[in-house]
Amino acid sequence: MSTTLEKGQHINFYKVITPIIISVFGVYLTIGIALGVLPKFVQNNLGFDSIIIGLVIGLQSLSTLLTRAYSGKITDTKGAKSSKMSGVILTVVAGAMYVLAVLFQADKFWALGCLLLARIIHGISESFLVTGALTWGIGLAGHTNSGKVMTWNGIAMYAGIAIGAPMSIWLSKEYSILPAFILIALLPFVSWISTAKLPSIPVDKNHIRTPFYKVIGAISGQGLSLAFSSMAFGCIASFIALFFAEKNWGDASLAFMTFGVCYVLTRVFFASFPDKYGGFTIAFISLIIEVIGQMLIWTSVSKTVAIIGCGLTGVGFSLVFPALGVLAIQKVKPQMRGTALGAYVAFVDLSLGLAGPLAGLIAGWLNYQAVYLFGGISCILSMIILLFNKK
Repeated sequence: MSTTLEKGQHINFYKVITPIIISVFGVYLTIGIALGVLPKFVQNNLGFDSIIIGLVIGLQSLSTLLTRAYSGKITDTKGAKSSKMSGVILTVVAGAMYVLAVLFQADKFWALGCLLLARIIHGISESFLVTGALTWGIGLAGHTNSGKVMTWNGIAMYAGIAIGAPMSIWLSKEYSILPAFILIALLPFVSWISTAKLPSIPVDKNHIRTPFYKVIGAISGQGLSLAFSSMAFGCIASFIALFFAEKNWGDASLAFMTFGVCYVLTRVFFASFPDKYGGFTIAFISLIIEVIGQMLIWTSVSKTVAIIGCGLTGVGFSLVFPALGVLAIQKVKPQMRGTALGAYVAFVDLSLGLAGPLAGLIAGWLNYQAVYLFGGISCILSMIILLFNKK
């Protein structure tokens, strides 16, 4: 399949997008690895409660949120390739801090300090990588393929999480937690190598930039809907492992895997739907499915039902991001795409940053299963917001 650059140069879509997908996948494997082992490490090895677990998990997303404006600015002024490479380097640094946390675990507060710093750096790296990769992909593939670029980047992101989480659980069982964290420091080199020969996109340095707060205002409707829909994923990422442990259902590897496989397959088979049928229609249908998935986990009386709920959540959540994203980037000029994408994805960061601590509070007050009632209500709120922001 052939597409066009905005300057008129013809380029093969999959030849462009494949290196970017590999690059994003390499870094999101590190995020999945961290999610797979951090809750139990913080609880069992360091002895902290569910609120601290939620803080550790959520801090990465809050860190990403606070740096979205800057990463968008760097992407628009210095280039998408430069932004993506900054994300790769910072992921290596985050991996080193995770390793130090394991080495210092005899003193739980030193170890916690290293973990918190690692999460902050990991969050900043994600901010630069995703903003750079999305802008780079859309710049090379063309504006008419925006939804498809976001879809395939999302496949790389959540496939990385879906594979990374069970991989780290297996490594920690067979060996120890240390090899999992060492892997976080090594995988970013795959991300670097994959895009080393990919051409840069031109930067319009003479364009008068729209202030970040105005860009946020322009896309706030789609962004808020995205934020509430992302709470469901945050609930699974933060507490599904501990929920399974509470119910004596064994480890949650299959739950993570089911979510990821359903998420990825939905995107593979329906990648063109947001561009083809419109962002509003696809987002609304997806949210209905996501609500059903969360309700199944909340009411589950068996491991099988909970895993089906994770799968439906993955199916529903899969196309929400590109569907709402198609609507969002239509509201800005091409020269501001990096900033707009940074602002748009910042709503996911806000959601995931809040989901961990809020879900931790709910789990502390009630139980881990109640977390998924909260996830379902969040998706319903997302649907209501979407209804008021159809265009």
